[in-house]
Amino acid sequence: MAFVSQVHSGAAKVVLKKHGRSFHFASHLLGARHGERAARLYALCRAIDDLADEATDPNSADEKLASLSNAISSGDRSDPLVAAALTLRDETGLQLGALQALIAGVRTDLKPVALADEAALLDYAYAVAGTVGLMMCAVLDVDDPKAYPFAIDLGIAMQLTNIARDVGTDAGLARRYLPASWVGEIAPDALVKPNSALEARAHQAVERTLQLAERYYESGEAGLGFLPPRARLAILTAARVYRAIGTRIASEGYRPWERRAVVSGGRKIAIGLKAGAAFVLQRHLHSQHHQHDPRLHAAIQHRPGANLAGGQALG
Repeated sequence: MAFVSQVHSGAAKVVLKKHGRSFHFASHLLGARHGERAARLYALCRAIDDLADEATDPNSADEKLASLSNAISSGDRSDPLVAAALTLRDETGLQLGALQALIAGVRTDLKPVALADEAALLDYAYAVAGTVGLMMCAVLDVDDPKAYPFAIDLGIAMQLTNIARDVGTDAGLARRYLPASWVGEIAPDALVKPNSALEARAHQAVERTLQLAERYYESGEAGLGFLPPRARLAILTAARVYRAIGTRIASEGYRPWERRAVVSGGRKIAIGLKAGAAFVLQRHLHSQHHQHDPRLHAAIQHRPGANLAGGQALG
């Protein structure tokens, strides 16, 4: 796989530029060490994700992901992707429990997806993106456990934005992330282009997804004070660029199946400038005294890093 070799070198930045344009834009604000590590983590996660998204044989891809998970557990570095993950762990203290949860979440996409309710939606978002927030803590030299719930929330928020943006595309891949409790027990392909009877429910579900994302963005921003200053500004910028995708979806009537919402380069620059002003003027962005709302983690209490009384160790 093309990305496997790229997680070992500066080519990881090419992967980030090509596939993670919103974060690539913000990554220029990171220092050299954090920027290089973040690019490697992105390439690693992208390589894992692509094992599912680019699979021509789901069973073979599932076996590969299971093998990858086992090799990470045993410390077998013969697979270049495992070697890259363990090297990043050695350098940063990257949480292997979070990486394993990511792999498990990606494996669920190898079968048709039809989520039941909001709790299932949030648990999935934790698995494939909240985990990335946890791993970013290590990459950015953040080891205070109080930061972890906020990092998880920012990852969840971004994934909810992705889900809202990609409703039609995901439906074409037999994936319905909009919960049945919101849209009904419909087959995923019904959302490729919803008919008139379904469109109102789908419209409301997309709006609800983005409203839910806003709660997690607010929480994620409340934890930015745990980050080093340059990383704080970079992640704030990335988060606000991602939030703008949701704003674009809303402005287009919550119908993402009709066109893919994008944020233009000029808009990203404007968002970056506003984020810089907020970074300077808004003191709450630099505080480490915000209390995390445990209600946000009611659906993921069993997950590493979640907000639990007494905390939960990361594997």
